[in-house]
Amino acid sequence: MPKIELPKAKRSQAGPVSPIVMVTSVDANGKPDIITLGMFMTISSDPYQVCIGVAPERYSHDLILNQGEFVVNSPPIGLREKMHLCGIKSGRDIDKFREIGLTPLPARQVRPPLIAECFGHLECEVVNHLTCGDHTLFVGEVVAASMDQACYREGKLDIEVAKPIAQKNWDYHTLVKPL
Repeated sequence: MPKIELPKAKRSQAGPVSPIVMVTSVDANGKPDIITLGMFMTISSDPYQVCIGVAPERYSHDLILNQGEFVVNSPPIGLREKMHLCGIKSGRDIDKFREIGLTPLPARQVRPPLIAECFGHLECEVVNHLTCGDHTLFVGEVVAASMDQACYREGKLDIEVAKPIAQKNWDYHTLVKPL
């Protein structure tokens, strides 16, 4: 297949779609916030660590930096509209749980809550952070994990049941059939 050269402003188009996660954090008083991120990946298997990218101007950035904890919540495609609102509204201005209509659940090991409507949850303690261009990468060691029982089959995530969200150019998709 013929290849085309992409201009600098369009280079991200050659990369894969990104998983979408909803990350919860808290302020010094325990007030929670939610940020929607397309920058997430596993960075280590042993110990299990994940990495998220957050722009410094985002409200959640300093909450994570100062409190040293966050929860990665995996939303299903049915949560698309609420997930999107959490990405375009600021926790400086609104209580996202209350105004967007999401349910906080207590985490087992960290202060930020889980989002009940999400199918999976990774409770993380920040073990490192690094400035990379216009984002900070936060590395979190996963200290607890949980998921909806219906999505856990034969010792693994049942993607057809969970229907996780992936995105490219803010177009949201889900994977529904295994190959």
